[in-house]
Amino acid sequence: MRFGIRELIFFGVLLAVPVAAYMYLFAPRNAEIDQAREEMVLKQTRLDQLAEVVSKIDDLGLAIKRGEESIEKIEAKLPREQDVEGILERVWQIAGRNAMSVRSVKGEDPVPAAQYMELPLRVVMEGQFDGFYQFLLELENLPRITRVHQLELKRAETRGPRSDTELPPGWARAEFILSIYFEPSNS
Repeated sequence: MRFGIRELIFFGVLLAVPVAAYMYLFAPRNAEIDQAREEMVLKQTRLDQLAEVVSKIDDLGLAIKRGEESIEKIEAKLPREQDVEGILERVWQIAGRNAMSVRSVKGEDPVPAAQYMELPLRVVMEGQFDGFYQFLLELENLPRITRVHQLELKRAETRGPRSDTELPPGWARAEFILSIYFEPSNS
């Protein structure tokens, strides 16, 4: 038997078919199979974690009901948008009761959050440190959700920018942001 160009081309085609099949058919399919296996392992891990959590909870329905009750309690502490002024009035009453004088209040734009809005107020007040401490305690006990952040507390040296009289010992100047959370009127 003799090998010529025709046989050589035929032999080349015979070798090219399996190589091309591997490169264009089998290799991509194997990559898809490997990816599917990785996804199955990940999903099985998540299912195992879920099964472990469910096994720790005796009654899943009761746990869901408790969670919903907790959400309702928190939502009950969110006032409606029209009730925010009443909360502000209570906050200023608490400040007055504790001999704190409010120097300035600057309202900022309400910030939307998940199901509620946050109204940040930049507040500057002065008074006895003990009064400010008592103000914070009473503020914490309000039935509504409020938050004090970016608190800066300084010893107050004078009553005003033009006054040379020093304040009594124990006086402080507090600058902070008071956030009041409320339900928007459209919900």
